[in-house]
Amino acid sequence: MTTRVRRDPDVAKRLILEAASELLAAGGPSAVQVRAVGAAIGVSDAAINHHFGTRDQLLEALLRFGGAKLRAELRAVLETWNHGPADPAGLVRALHRMYAEGYAELARALHRSGWGDTGSGMLNEVVDRLYTEARRQSATSGRRAPSREDIQVTVAAMHQAMVMEPLFGDEFRRSVGLDGTAADRLIDWWIQVLRTPVSCSA
Repeated sequence: MTTRVRRDPDVAKRLILEAASELLAAGGPSAVQVRAVGAAIGVSDAAINHHFGTRDQLLEALLRFGGAKLRAELRAVLETWNHGPADPAGLVRALHRMYAEGYAELARALHRSGWGDTGSGMLNEVVDRLYTEARRQSATSGRRAPSREDIQVTVAAMHQAMVMEPLFGDEFRRSVGLDGTAADRLIDWWIQVLRTPVSCSA
Protein backbone atom coordinates (compact mmCIF):
# COMPACT_ATOMS: atom_id res chain seq x y z
CA MET A 1 0.00 0.00 0.00
CA THR A 2 1.41 3.39 -1.04
CA THR A 3 1.69 6.00 1.68
CA ARG A 4 0.31 9.36 0.60
CA VAL A 5 2.68 12.25 1.22
CA ARG A 6 0.92 15.17 2.84
CA ARG A 7 2.38 18.48 1.73
CA ASP A 8 2.08 21.92 3.21
CA PRO A 9 -0.74 23.67 1.27
CA ASP A 10 1.54 26.48 0.07
CA VAL A 11 4.14 23.97 -1.13
CA ALA A 12 1.45 21.94 -2.87
CA LYS A 13 0.09 25.03 -4.64
CA ARG A 14 3.56 26.06 -5.78
CA LEU A 15 4.28 22.58 -7.17
CA ILE A 16 0.96 22.59 -9.02
CA LEU A 17 1.60 26.03 -10.50
CA GLU A 18 5.16 25.13 -11.51
CA ALA A 19 3.87 22.02 -13.30
CA ALA A 20 1.10 24.06 -14.95
CA SER A 21 3.69 26.64 -16.05
CA GLU A 22 5.78 23.93 -17.74
CA LEU A 23 2.70 22.60 -19.54
CA LEU A 24 1.81 26.14 -20.61
CA ALA A 25 5.28 26.72 -22.08
CA ALA A 26 5.17 23.39 -23.93
CA GLY A 27 1.66 23.51 -25.34
CA GLY A 28 -0.17 26.73 -24.54
CA PRO A 29 -3.28 27.14 -22.36
CA SER A 30 -5.03 24.11 -23.87
CA ALA A 31 -2.25 21.89 -22.48
CA VAL A 32 -2.97 23.04 -18.92
CA GLN A 33 -5.55 20.43 -18.01
CA VAL A 34 -6.18 19.38 -14.42
CA ARG A 35 -5.42 15.74 -15.20
CA ALA A 36 -2.17 16.59 -16.98
CA VAL A 37 -1.02 18.81 -14.11
CA GLY A 38 -1.85 16.11 -11.59
CA ALA A 39 -0.02 13.47 -13.60
CA ALA A 40 3.06 15.68 -13.80
CA ILE A 41 3.46 15.83 -10.02
CA GLY A 42 1.67 12.67 -8.92
CA VAL A 43 -1.49 14.08 -7.36
CA SER A 44 -5.15 13.50 -8.04
CA ASP A 45 -7.54 15.79 -9.88
CA ALA A 46 -9.37 16.21 -6.58
CA ALA A 47 -6.21 17.52 -4.90
CA ILE A 48 -5.79 20.21 -7.56
CA ASN A 49 -9.46 21.13 -7.38
CA HIS A 50 -9.16 21.32 -3.60
CA HIS A 51 -6.45 23.98 -3.90
CA PHE A 52 -7.76 25.92 -6.91
CA GLY A 53 -11.41 25.07 -7.48
CA THR A 54 -12.15 24.99 -11.20
CA ARG A 55 -9.75 24.80 -14.13
CA ASP A 56 -10.53 28.46 -14.91
CA GLN A 57 -9.48 29.39 -11.38
CA LEU A 58 -6.29 27.39 -11.85
CA LEU A 59 -5.55 29.33 -15.05
CA GLU A 60 -6.16 32.66 -13.29
CA ALA A 61 -3.82 31.58 -10.49
CA LEU A 62 -1.27 30.54 -13.12
CA LEU A 63 -1.40 33.99 -14.71
CA ARG A 64 -0.83 35.60 -11.29
CA PHE A 65 2.03 33.13 -10.72
CA GLY A 66 3.59 34.25 -14.00
CA GLY A 67 3.14 37.88 -12.99
CA ALA A 68 4.93 37.22 -9.70
CA LYS A 69 7.83 35.58 -11.56
CA LEU A 70 8.01 38.53 -13.92
CA ARG A 71 8.03 41.02 -11.03
CA ALA A 72 10.92 39.08 -9.46
CA GLU A 73 12.83 39.28 -12.75
CA LEU A 74 12.13 43.00 -13.00
CA ARG A 75 13.45 43.50 -9.46
CA ALA A 76 16.64 41.68 -10.48
CA VAL A 77 16.97 43.95 -13.54
CA LEU A 78 16.46 47.06 -11.43
CA GLU A 79 19.08 45.77 -8.98
CA THR A 80 21.65 45.70 -11.79
CA TRP A 81 20.78 49.35 -12.47
CA ASN A 82 21.92 50.17 -8.92
CA HIS A 83 25.45 49.16 -9.91
CA GLY A 84 25.64 50.66 -13.38
CA PRO A 85 23.69 52.50 -16.08
CA ALA A 86 19.97 51.89 -16.53
CA ASP A 87 20.34 49.66 -19.59
CA PRO A 88 16.91 48.41 -20.74
CA ALA A 89 18.26 45.24 -22.45
CA GLY A 90 17.51 43.00 -19.46
CA LEU A 91 14.03 44.49 -19.11
CA VAL A 92 13.07 43.89 -22.76
CA ARG A 93 14.45 40.34 -22.74
CA ALA A 94 12.70 39.45 -19.47
CA LEU A 95 9.32 40.60 -20.82
CA HIS A 96 9.89 38.83 -24.14
CA ARG A 97 10.88 35.57 -22.45
CA MET A 98 7.89 35.61 -20.10
CA TYR A 99 5.28 36.16 -22.77
CA ALA A 100 6.95 33.67 -25.13
CA GLU A 101 6.54 30.98 -22.46
CA GLY A 102 2.78 30.94 -23.03
CA TYR A 103 1.69 33.78 -20.76
CA ALA A 104 0.66 36.06 -23.64
CA GLU A 105 -1.63 33.35 -24.99
CA LEU A 106 -2.94 32.60 -21.50
CA ALA A 107 -3.79 36.27 -20.86
CA ARG A 108 -5.59 36.47 -24.20
CA ALA A 109 -7.59 33.29 -23.46
CA LEU A 110 -8.63 34.55 -20.03
CA HIS A 111 -9.63 37.96 -21.41
CA ARG A 112 -11.80 36.21 -24.03
CA SER A 113 -13.58 34.33 -21.25
CA GLY A 114 -14.44 37.58 -19.46
CA TRP A 115 -11.55 37.84 -16.99
CA GLY A 116 -10.20 41.34 -16.44
CA ASP A 117 -6.90 42.41 -14.89
CA THR A 118 -7.48 45.04 -12.23
CA GLY A 119 -3.79 45.55 -11.44
CA SER A 120 -1.68 48.37 -12.77
CA GLY A 121 1.68 50.01 -12.41
CA MET A 122 3.92 46.96 -12.78
CA LEU A 123 6.43 49.01 -14.79
CA ASN A 124 6.12 52.29 -12.86
CA GLU A 125 9.48 51.86 -11.18
CA VAL A 126 11.09 51.08 -14.53
CA VAL A 127 9.72 54.36 -15.91
CA ASP A 128 10.90 56.26 -12.84
CA ARG A 129 14.40 54.84 -13.08
CA LEU A 130 14.71 55.50 -16.82
CA TYR A 131 13.44 59.03 -16.32
CA THR A 132 15.91 59.66 -13.51
CA GLU A 133 18.74 58.34 -15.67
CA ALA A 134 17.67 60.53 -18.60
CA ARG A 135 17.59 63.62 -16.37
CA ARG A 136 21.03 62.77 -14.96
CA GLN A 137 22.49 62.42 -18.44
CA SER A 138 20.78 65.63 -19.52
CA ALA A 139 22.40 67.55 -16.68
CA THR A 140 25.88 66.42 -17.72
CA SER A 141 25.43 66.60 -21.51
CA GLY A 142 23.38 69.78 -21.83
CA ARG A 143 20.86 68.01 -24.05
CA ARG A 144 17.13 68.14 -23.43
CA ALA A 145 15.75 65.29 -21.33
CA PRO A 146 12.57 63.56 -22.50
CA SER A 147 9.45 64.09 -20.41
CA ARG A 148 8.32 61.34 -18.06
CA GLU A 149 5.29 60.86 -20.31
CA ASP A 150 7.60 60.28 -23.31
CA ILE A 151 9.24 57.45 -21.40
CA GLN A 152 5.87 56.09 -20.22
CA VAL A 153 4.60 55.93 -23.80
CA THR A 154 7.80 54.29 -25.03
CA VAL A 155 7.80 51.66 -22.27
CA ALA A 156 4.08 50.97 -22.79
CA ALA A 157 4.59 50.50 -26.55
CA MET A 158 7.51 48.14 -25.95
CA HIS A 159 5.47 46.16 -23.40
CA GLN A 160 2.60 45.87 -25.88
CA ALA A 161 5.03 44.67 -28.56
CA MET A 162 6.44 41.98 -26.25
CA VAL A 163 2.93 40.71 -25.50
CA MET A 164 1.98 40.66 -29.18
CA GLU A 165 5.22 39.06 -30.39
CA PRO A 166 4.40 35.42 -29.53
CA LEU A 167 0.81 35.86 -30.69
CA PHE A 168 1.20 37.67 -34.02
CA GLY A 169 4.88 38.50 -34.49
CA ASP A 170 5.39 36.22 -37.50
CA GLU A 171 2.33 37.66 -39.24
CA PHE A 172 3.43 41.26 -38.64
CA ARG A 173 6.90 40.53 -39.98
CA ARG A 174 5.54 38.76 -43.06
CA SER A 175 3.37 41.82 -43.77
CA VAL A 176 6.56 43.76 -44.54
CA GLY A 177 8.46 40.91 -46.19
CA LEU A 178 10.48 39.73 -43.16
CA ASP A 179 10.75 36.12 -42.04
CA GLY A 180 11.06 34.51 -38.61
CA THR A 181 14.80 35.15 -38.47
CA ALA A 182 14.04 38.84 -37.89
CA ALA A 183 12.51 38.17 -34.45
CA ASP A 184 15.80 38.71 -32.61
CA ARG A 185 16.42 41.89 -34.59
CA LEU A 186 13.06 43.20 -33.40
CA ILE A 187 14.05 42.63 -29.76
CA ASP A 188 17.36 44.41 -30.35
CA TRP A 189 15.49 47.28 -32.06
CA TRP A 190 13.26 47.77 -29.01
CA ILE A 191 16.32 47.82 -26.76
CA GLN A 192 17.78 50.61 -28.88
CA VAL A 193 14.47 52.50 -28.90
CA LEU A 194 14.43 52.47 -25.09
CA ARG A 195 18.07 53.49 -24.92
CA THR A 196 17.38 56.54 -27.09
CA PRO A 197 15.17 58.54 -24.70
CA VAL A 198 17.47 57.64 -21.80
CA SER A 199 20.43 59.11 -23.69
CA CYS A 200 18.38 62.34 -24.07
CA SER A 201 17.02 64.21 -27.06
CA ALA A 202 19.21 66.28 -29.31
